[in-house]
Amino acid sequence: MADKNGPDGTGKTGRGKQHEADIRDDDLERRRRDLEASLATRRPDRLEGKDDAKAGSAAGYGQALKLSSEFIAGIVVGAGIGWIIDRLAGTTPWGLIVFLLLGFGAGVLNVMRSAGLMAEFGQSDNPRDPKE
Repeated sequence: MADKNGPDGTGKTGRGKQHEADIRDDDLERRRRDLEASLATRRPDRLEGKDDAKAGSAAGYGQALKLSSEFIAGIVVGAGIGWIIDRLAGTTPWGLIVFLLLGFGAGVLNVMRSAGLMAEFGQSDNPRDPKE
């Protein structure tokens, strides 16, 4: 017949070294606390709960309104300049077409600058070394 003490004869079921599991659990708990503390120092301005979602969506709407207005302004200014040149020079519709396209390009450029995807005019990505 089979021995009631189990396969290794100790009388315990399952893993025989429970002390190692407790040590690993304590180590994991310590590492989790260290990670939480590290994240808290890196993001102190983050709000908790639903207020964060509301603040983020309002900021997103503001950013969208800013970018869309800059894009539309570029197109309107280009079309306006083209229309004025057409009236003064009598080159209808070429001035409007050319400056409308230029306004479209300027609007795209303004949106990319505002979104931070492109450096501002006159600024380079790599600052000069003061020794040079």
